[in-house]
Amino acid sequence: EVQLVESGGGLVQPGGSLRLSCAASGFTINSAHMSWVRQAPGKGLEWVSGITRSGRSTYYPDSVKGRFTISRDNAKNTLYLQMNNLKTEDTAVYYCAVGYSVEAFPRGQGTQVTVSS
Repeated sequence: EVQLVESGGGLVQPGGSLRLSCAASGFTINSAHMSWVRQAPGKGLEWVSGITRSGRSTYYPDSVKGRFTISRDNAKNTLYLQMNNLKTEDTAVYYCAVGYSVEAFPRGQGTQVTVSS
């Protein structure tokens, strides 16, 4: 059974940083494309990052490009999202997911990120 467990969210001030982690089980993350998606209150899902199976390609929308970095540790079977220079508009529930699009599924239970002064 595929399981994804996110952690690392929290409350941070604008300009701060967080690193999200996604511990995977039931499969190996380097055998699949992986993504981070987020959902802000009252809004739909937004694809914020993706990494291909090979690791050679990554995706970032303009809204996070230059601030977010996706990576993975194959030995730990864990996916990461380093988020720097956070903005209030980054406030959302962040999910890791299997796949390379906003429709990536399955997803974990999510971790809340709140950016506020």
